[in-house]
Amino acid sequence: MSDDITLTEAEAKAGIVRCDACPVLCRIRPGRAGACDRYANEDGKLVRVDPLVLLAKPDLARVAFVEGSDSWRGELGKGEGAFITGIGATTTYPDYKPAPFIVSSKHEGVDMVTVVTEGIFSYCGVKVKIDTDRYLGPEQAAVRVKGEAVGHVTTAEYGSQMLSLGGVHHLVGGSKKEGVVTCDALLALCNREAVELAIDDGSTVVVQADRPPVVNGTREERMRVGCGSAAIGMFAPQWQGHVDEVIVVDDHITGVLSEHQGGRFLDMKPAGIRVRGRKSTPGRYFQVAEPGLGWGGTNVSDPLDIIEKIDPKQAWPGLKLLMVSTTGEHSAWFELDQDLKPKPADMPAPVRHVVERIAENCEPALCTVMFMAGAGGSLRAGVTENPVRLTRSVRDALTKVTLGGVPAYVWPGGGITLMVDVAKMPEKSFGYVPTPALVAPIEFTLRASDYAALGGYASRAVTLEDVLRTHKVRLDEGGQ
Repeated sequence: MSDDITLTEAEAKAGIVRCDACPVLCRIRPGRAGACDRYANEDGKLVRVDPLVLLAKPDLARVAFVEGSDSWRGELGKGEGAFITGIGATTTYPDYKPAPFIVSSKHEGVDMVTVVTEGIFSYCGVKVKIDTDRYLGPEQAAVRVKGEAVGHVTTAEYGSQMLSLGGVHHLVGGSKKEGVVTCDALLALCNREAVELAIDDGSTVVVQADRPPVVNGTREERMRVGCGSAAIGMFAPQWQGHVDEVIVVDDHITGVLSEHQGGRFLDMKPAGIRVRGRKSTPGRYFQVAEPGLGWGGTNVSDPLDIIEKIDPKQAWPGLKLLMVSTTGEHSAWFELDQDLKPKPADMPAPVRHVVERIAENCEPALCTVMFMAGAGGSLRAGVTENPVRLTRSVRDALTKVTLGGVPAYVWPGGGITLMVDVAKMPEKSFGYVPTPALVAPIEFTLRASDYAALGGYASRAVTLEDVLRTHKVRLDEGGQ
């Protein structure tokens, strides 16, 4: 019997090769690929299936290569305008040996080094920003894919709902099925594919990076211009002379024009229409209804449902009332009859124009997917013999961290905890290993002198020309 490392004599004779790119240690037969489909056995040799990706985008090329050089068009030895990414670089996990590519270059006469690898991340996930007024679910509710919990709902921001998906507890801390489903969902989201999520006690939402969300089968079009109070502040002068009252319906902060400071500034007469909910400051009301898929993210389909009372001492017959949502998607015009009951009427053209302007000021609703991971463990050992020095170099801004050529945001504090917008990365930047974990490109760029100081493998550095000569490469024009 063989151990996990050594091939048996029969396996060796059969041309089987062992892949040591991750702890799975696949034994791959000739003409076959490993479990992750990223490595294969080609004529008895272990090869990377996908080519190494180079970026030609000028602002990314400036990270490590000479600014202003001729753009590379694929000719061997003409790579000065390209940036070598970790996509297709192969991994060395666990990093008991140097990173696959340590590339030397010059930038404005300064010797530089870019250390390139594909990191295997068990400690990773995605933060998802969904632009919508629709109710997705309560905070802390589980987010599921195929019935398995893959994350949870976090906070509601200004016109957006945030989700936190993945993380080590879902990847490896639960059942095998939970880990596999979580890994599949993260991989799809990071590679800009659509994933349907179901939220406990909430909605289903289809999420795809840089695309509009689809909530309960309805494609979202607009992100709110602001809360109800903000809408009052923005558009109050444009309603002057055309309305007696405006109520901007909002699940968070509903605005009432005549009570609001914006209305008082215009010397508007109090209209006497009191909405439900908890009054905050004048003209601002919380909790006018339950969250939902109706007007302004509430559960109401009839806006009159949020009116608690109409004061006969202040209101008058013929009072002109506009009710509108924070996106302008919903709007209605009413006039009070002799009994001070709101009756639907045709909306005047000037008022309709302002409603349309609310919609015009709404930005397109999109989903944003941010890959977030801790670049720790043995990954750093592929860069330097003394891993903590890399962490300090990143913290001191001596080392620039990119993923697929895209600059990453590195969180303050200990470790190298990074975040990057997947929509800006080249297509299919991410892979996986069946442990389960995601595989992401990562590049560390710094001065050659700083690299030597942190104990890097300076003697292993090669030129980009050397890489072009000996490896299959693909040129990418850069992300979006």
